[in-house]
Amino acid sequence: MSSFVIRRERPEDAAAISAVQAAAFGAEGSGEPAEVRLVEALRRSDGWLPRLSLVAEDAGAVVAHSICSQGRLDVDDGPPMACLGLGPIGVMPGRQGTGIGSALMWAMIGAADATDAPLIALLGSPDYYSRFGFVASSEVGIEPPDASWAQFFQVLTLSSWQPSTRGRFVYASPFDDLD
Repeated sequence: MSSFVIRRERPEDAAAISAVQAAAFGAEGSGEPAEVRLVEALRRSDGWLPRLSLVAEDAGAVVAHSICSQGRLDVDDGPPMACLGLGPIGVMPGRQGTGIGSALMWAMIGAADATDAPLIALLGSPDYYSRFGFVASSEVGIEPPDASWAQFFQVLTLSSWQPSTRGRFVYASPFDDLD
């Protein structure tokens, strides 16, 4: 098994990150995946959190990327609360199943918890993300941005989470523009 390092994204990583997301999410002949455009739009948005855009680098090459952006929880009984939205997370196809994606997830969870955000939300496979502690958002009283996402919308509560909190999660604005 090769060694790799997980670090913050640098400006010179942008093209490599696009290549990782394209390879991870693209289908041959389908054009540029929405995940590539989403990462680029997040970099230009108010939701961009540079310290939460992480890459896995192996032998000088970026082989995986994950990002958390600023989201919010429209709380039932108070002002909106800053939270984090995870995604996309992409791993080069030839490196999937090697542990790099899991290591990147654990690094992101630790980095996110250090920001004092109360939770991370994501849309993805419950079978995959439950290994990191994500649960259906309904289990902790969080509504997805779109009710049709309920089966796949998950959250991970972090150290500053207050169990009495209830509300609806809202992603950074670039998520609204996905096709």
